[in-house]
Amino acid sequence: MNDPAILLADEPTGNLDERATRGVFQLIREINAGGTCVVMATHDLDLVKQATYRTVEMREGGVVFDSGTDESTSEEEL
Repeated sequence: MNDPAILLADEPTGNLDERATRGVFQLIREINAGGTCVVMATHDLDLVKQATYRTVEMREGGVVFDSGTDESTSEEEL
């Protein structure tokens, strides 16, 4: 419980002010830096734009962008 291989975080910064969001996001980064794989769902696009790690965007259950690949699906293909 104290050293999980994977952390699933569903909207961990939802309804938080900017300062609290930064704090939670920094904590998640530290957990990830310690070797834990973090999967985080968020609707906060500003938070995602700051990301220097792999991001995956999903729409209606399908992947429309994956920064870990050179391929993304355009909205016309959906």
